[in-house]
Amino acid sequence: MQGDADLIVVGGGSAGLACAARLAESGLKVLLVEAGKGHKDIRLAIPALMSGIVHKPDFDWCYSAEPDPSVGGRPDVWPAGKRLGGGSSINGMMFIRGHRWDYDHWAELGATGWDYDSVLPFFRRMEDNERGADEWRGTGGPIAVSEVRSRYGVTDDWVKAVEQAGYPRSPDLNGERAEGVDYIQLSQRGGLRCSTAAGYLRNRPASLEILLEAQVLRIEISNGRASGVTIRRGGEVLTLTARHGVMLSAGALNTPRMLMLSGIGPPAHLAEHGIDVVADLPGVGANLQEHPGCHLVNDVSAHTLNDDARGLAGVRQLLALAARRSGALTTGIGHAQAFISTREGLPAPNIQIAFSAFAFDVTPQGNLALRADSSVSSFVALMRPKSRGRIILRGNDPDLPPRIEHRLLGEEEDAAQLVEGLQVARRIMAQPAIAGEVKGEARPGAAADSAEALRGYVGLATIPMYHPVGTARMGASDDPMAVVGPDCRLRGVAGLWVADASIMPTIPQGNTNATSIMIGERASALVLESLKAAQAA
Repeated sequence: MQGDADLIVVGGGSAGLACAARLAESGLKVLLVEAGKGHKDIRLAIPALMSGIVHKPDFDWCYSAEPDPSVGGRPDVWPAGKRLGGGSSINGMMFIRGHRWDYDHWAELGATGWDYDSVLPFFRRMEDNERGADEWRGTGGPIAVSEVRSRYGVTDDWVKAVEQAGYPRSPDLNGERAEGVDYIQLSQRGGLRCSTAAGYLRNRPASLEILLEAQVLRIEISNGRASGVTIRRGGEVLTLTARHGVMLSAGALNTPRMLMLSGIGPPAHLAEHGIDVVADLPGVGANLQEHPGCHLVNDVSAHTLNDDARGLAGVRQLLALAARRSGALTTGIGHAQAFISTREGLPAPNIQIAFSAFAFDVTPQGNLALRADSSVSSFVALMRPKSRGRIILRGNDPDLPPRIEHRLLGEEEDAAQLVEGLQVARRIMAQPAIAGEVKGEARPGAAADSAEALRGYVGLATIPMYHPVGTARMGASDDPMAVVGPDCRLRGVAGLWVADASIMPTIPQGNTNATSIMIGERASALVLESLKAAQAA
């Protein structure tokens, strides 16, 4: 890039790439700095290969959380995308927006302008939806949203069983009714993954420069204003400057770490690591939230993806992908899902049940392997957990990973709701539409025949859904724990914005990737409004 950039965007993930592309489309000179490599790798493009990229250091930062006593002291691995596209390059591709209530609740908590009606245009702008455009859905956007192309009859039976269990059929869980059961839609184009890198760079703006494998060491701040970043690339340390400032989009795990390394955060914690305080913001790193969940696994007589992954069947699936962009190799992490309430009086569903026409076992080495037998899984997840954690520094060395302290079941109420969700998932599998295909229950198993026994299973089997949010949350000006305002501006530092999952005040319903991309879209509009107002002043 000739001369200084207008803006530097730190992090080319789900939100960062969306934000950078939209800013560059406006004519601004944007420099996107990404610590990982590029996205053009066949393993990233073929959906079913996701199990071979998550927890693999070439694609994933593989952060290890601190031992969690609420799940037996297990130190879970929390993934973070290490390629352009971030989490959207390695995730399960489930495209779900959340519930209207979530965004209206954000506005009630002080994130004015982030209510559902205000964010809906940005969801629609980013979409190219296979179901077509309507009041809620968009077409022509960079992120292709497609139907599942790996279809199995047992999935249709499960959808009917959910209805038989008393839950409504939603015509579109991303549309007017985000409750009930529907088939999953995926962020795919033509059966291949559509990450933000694949989507927003199809027509890359001329004024967008991307610097890969460049680690940001700190944000440079002088006289109360962000002026650029210091990076290390190929052994060389450089300071890059920008006329208007910096957009930080490093994700819920790394954004607070980067802020603290730059002197922004809780003063006592910064002093502990010998970091001078630039801005006293106690909310940096706090408010960490994650969806906890666990599996119900059933062996079935029906044909499933497990059958299509072996021998000659696997060869046929490879041909189906090459010829028709369909079949097992196009699978996402789920095929259908239901959002349900296990209790009366809730403002929105508290449980997500994601059904997959396949099931995994965990090997002694801790890896996932498809079960040898024909199987299905129902992943039961809690949508609005009460448990909160935090991200803090391990030291002042930028090479140190963030310290993740979080208890998945830190609140007993969270565990109780997961037990209720498992009971509903079992009841669904007992409905006439699918019961005749069920041969047995592999997990948690017939021995877990009471609420008490299911609570024991939940305590051992609950895992993170890889949806960390909230560690630099938005809030009102009088909220002492808010890190950014509703305009995404960082408190106390001019020329510094944050746009990623870290700014979510609370975790929304369902998978969080679509919401993260929306944040990048909306943040770009807010920055452009801010720059336009400054020029007019």
